[in-house]
Amino acid sequence: METENKKILLVEDDPNFGTVLKDYLAMNDYQVTHAKNGMEGFEKFKKDDFDLCILDVMMPYKDGFTLAKEIREKNEDVPIIFLTAKAMKEDVLKGYKVGADDYLNKPFDSEVLLMKIKAIIQRKATDSIADSKQFEFNVGNFHLNSKLRFLTYKKESPIKLSPKENELLRLLALHKNDLMPRELALTKIWRDDNYFTSRSMDVYIAKLRKYLSKDDGVEIINIHGEGFRLVVKDEVDQ
Repeated sequence: METENKKILLVEDDPNFGTVLKDYLAMNDYQVTHAKNGMEGFEKFKKDDFDLCILDVMMPYKDGFTLAKEIREKNEDVPIIFLTAKAMKEDVLKGYKVGADDYLNKPFDSEVLLMKIKAIIQRKATDSIADSKQFEFNVGNFHLNSKLRFLTYKKESPIKLSPKENELLRLLALHKNDLMPRELALTKIWRDDNYFTSRSMDVYIAKLRKYLSKDDGVEIINIHGEGFRLVVKDEVDQ
């Protein structure tokens, strides 16, 4: 996923470590705002829209947990990663209770932080797509009305999809010509990501492929280990 123009609020009271981390993230195409304590961090948070916050736990004036609570009151969805020199179980639990998305103990591998940031931003973006209110879609020569669960091919009588068929096709349509992550469908539709739900989803994918086989320009492609793509060939070729 593109990281360019993604804004990160870094709140870290160690000036040397904060500067190094800010420069490292900037090298990886993030826009980073650095605050040196919790009070300054909250002031900066109120003045801009951030895609992710990285908060040190132990800071003067206002610690990371207090800052996270204040951030959550303003924005329930912005991802938060805590940095801490303490590996206490109580602190980790406290961090998650105030809404942390992840936790890193100092010292940490900067590449690990980078991967965590990318994964969290990707997940948030994918969730926002899945929560879209759109319910009508054109897929090649098909029309899907996910409110009525009707799949119509050209002017033929519509097929009434089952609830899971409908939800799965809607998710695929929302990601049309792009990757629909396997775990997204499993957690959104089946509410669980395990071997049995995964096999169940494969059965539903096979059913949808059968329905869509009337249109040679529409195909559900399996991206091994990652998910599926609903490909509409005319749109891809344009």
